Amino acid sequence: MSVEVSTSAPLLTTSATTVAAPIFSFVDYMVFSLLLLFSLVIGLYHACRGWGRHTVGQLLMADRNMSCLPVALSLLATFQSAVAILGVPSEIYRFGTQYWFLGCCYFLGLLIPAHVFIPVFYRLHLTSTYEYLELRFNKAVRICGTVTFIFQMVIYMGVVLYAPSLALNAVTGFDLWLSVLTLGIVCTVYTALGGLKAVIWTDVFQTLVMFLGQLAVIFVGAAKVGGMGRVWAVASQHGLISGIELDPDPFVRHTFWTLAFGGVFMMLSLYGVNQAQVQRYLSSRTEKAAILSCYAVFPCQQVVLCMSCLIGLVMFAFYQENPMSTQQSQAAPDQFVLYFVMDILRSLPGLPGLFVACLFSGSLSTISSAFNSLATVTMDDLIQPWFPEFTEARAIMLSRSLAFGYGLLCLGMAYISSQMGPMLQAALSIFGMVGGPLLGLFCLGMFFPCANPPGAIVGLLAGLIMAFWIGIGSMVTRMGPSTTLPSLNVSSFSPPGNLTTATMTATTVTTLTTLSKPMGLQRFYSLSYLWYSAHNSTTVIVVGLIVSLLTGGMRGRTLNTRTIYPVLPKLLALLPLSCQKRLSCRNHSKDVPMDTSLFPEKMRNGVLHDSIEKGTVAEDSSTHQGLSPTFVLQETSL
Repeated sequence: MSVEVSTSAPLLTTSATTVAAPIFSFVDYMVFSLLLLFSLVIGLYHACRGWGRHTVGQLLMADRNMSCLPVALSLLATFQSAVAILGVPSEIYRFGTQYWFLGCCYFLGLLIPAHVFIPVFYRLHLTSTYEYLELRFNKAVRICGTVTFIFQMVIYMGVVLYAPSLALNAVTGFDLWLSVLTLGIVCTVYTALGGLKAVIWTDVFQTLVMFLGQLAVIFVGAAKVGGMGRVWAVASQHGLISGIELDPDPFVRHTFWTLAFGGVFMMLSLYGVNQAQVQRYLSSRTEKAAILSCYAVFPCQQVVLCMSCLIGLVMFAFYQENPMSTQQSQAAPDQFVLYFVMDILRSLPGLPGLFVACLFSGSLSTISSAFNSLATVTMDDLIQPWFPEFTEARAIMLSRSLAFGYGLLCLGMAYISSQMGPMLQAALSIFGMVGGPLLGLFCLGMFFPCANPPGAIVGLLAGLIMAFWIGIGSMVTRMGPSTTLPSLNVSSFSPPGNLTTATMTATTVTTLTTLSKPMGLQRFYSLSYLWYSAHNSTTVIVVGLIVSLLTGGMRGRTLNTRTIYPVLPKLLALLPLSCQKRLSCRNHSKDVPMDTSLFPEKMRNGVLHDSIEKGTVAEDSSTHQGLSPTFVLQETSL
C-alpha cells in the first residue's frame, strides 16, 4: 500500500489453522534479526546524537531540516504496509491485471497535494495538520479532526501489526506473539527516543529491504517458471491479462474509471491531509524540497505497484505448472504469497528470511509513522494549547512518553485484534472509512471561503455517518447467504483456491456483488470501495456548505486568507488573455504587490522561521466585518 492494496483480511485464528512445521533456517533468522538490529541502531543513533540538547521541534519535526530523497522514501514506506505486500499479488493472482491501472491515479493523487495542500500547510508553519482547522475555523473543529484521526490510527495500527504476524505464523510456523512483541517493542523504542528523524531514516533502510525482498521473489520465481516471457505467456493464455474496462458504472468493483479517478480521492486522503504524510512534508528544509519529495514518490509508487503485480503474475504461472496442495488452496488469499515464497525460496537459505524482513519492514514503517504522528497531534492539539507553560525539557519528556504509551497501546490493540475473529475485517476497514470524511473537511475549509465552523462540524459528522453506513452495510450484506464472488475482470480465468473468502483493502472493504443484480440498499452497498473516499468527502462538503449557508456563512467571523486556496483565480489564469478580459478577471499576483506580512513564516528560499506568531495576520479588518467576506486572494509562486 501503498494503502491502495486490495487484500483479504486474515480472519483465521491460530486454532483454526494447521500450522506448518517451522522451515526457517538459522540463516533466515539471522537475516530477520539484522533488520530489527539495524532499525534499532538507527533510532538509538539519532537519540544519542545531541542528547540533552534536543528540542520539541527536533523530536517531532526533525528540526525542519530534511532533504528531498529521505522524505520521499519515507512517504513511500509509510503506507506500504505488510498488508499491501501480501495483498496486491493476491489480487492479481485471483482477479487479473485490471488492478494495475491504479497507477493512473498516482499522477493526480500526488500532483494535487504538491501544488495545493503542501504550499498552504507549509506556509502556515504547522506542526499538526489539524492546527490548520483552528486557523480556518475554530478550536472545536480542530479537536473534532484530531480525535477522529486518533481513533482511525489507534484501531489501524494494532491490526497492521497483528494481521501479517498471523498470516506468517499460519504458513511458516514463525512464532506469532514473539514476532508481535519484538516488532512492537523495537518500533516503540526507536520511535520514542529518536523522534521523526529516526523514523524517516529507518523508513529509508526499510524501503530498501522491501525492494530487495520483492525483487528476490520476482527473479527466483521467474527463473523457476522459465523467464518473464513465459510468465506473461501463461498469464495471457489463461486470460489473466486484462484490457481497459471502460464501464462507467461506479458499482463495478474495478474499472478504468474507478481505478484512475476514484483512486485519486483515496490518494488525496493519504498523501494530501493525513498527519503521517503531512508531517514529513513539513519536516523538509524548504517548500521546494517538500514539493520535490512529493514528485519523487510518483516513480517510486509505480515501481512498487509493478513489482507487486509481477509477483502475482509469477505466482500464477508457477502454480499452473506446480498446483497448490489442498491446504494451500483452502487458505485465506492473504497467505498465497507466503506459501509461494516458501515454495520457491525454501532451498535458498537466507532468502526466506529476506522476504520476512521485507514483510515486517512494511509493518515497522507503518507502525512507527503511526506512533510518531499520534504523539505529535496529541502533544500539539490536545496538551500544549491547554498547558502552554511547559518547559522544553518537560515537553520533550512528555512527547517521548506519549510515543511509548501509543506503542504499548498498539500491543494491546494487537491482542484485542486476536480476539476479534470476523470483526477484524471491520477494524481494518475503519482506516478507509475515516480517511474520506477528513479529506472532505480540509477541502471544505480550503476551497470554500463561505464555510463556517458549524458547517464543518455537521459536515464531518454527516460524512462519518455515511462512511460507516456504507462500509458496515456492505460487510453485513456480504456476510449474508446470497453473497458470492464478484465478476472477474478477465474472460476465462479460473484460479485455484477458496475464492469465497472476502477480499479486503487497507483503506476500506471491497464490495462483493451477487449473482443477481442487487436492488435498493443492496445496490447502494455494492458501491466500489475505491469510490468510498470520493463519496464520503463529497458528503462532508455538500452538507457543510448547506449548513454554513443556513447559519450565515462567515458573516461576523474573521477569515484567515492564508488558509484559503484561490481555486477560481488559478483556473481563470489558465484561460487566454482575451477570455480573461471578457470575464473581467485579472491575475492578482501581477496587479497586486505581494505583501509578505500575509505569510510571515515564509521567508527567503522557502525557509520557515518562528519569529512571528502563527495566528498573526496582517489584514484590513474591513475585509472581514459586516456582510459576507470579500477579500483579495494573492497568488504566490515558488
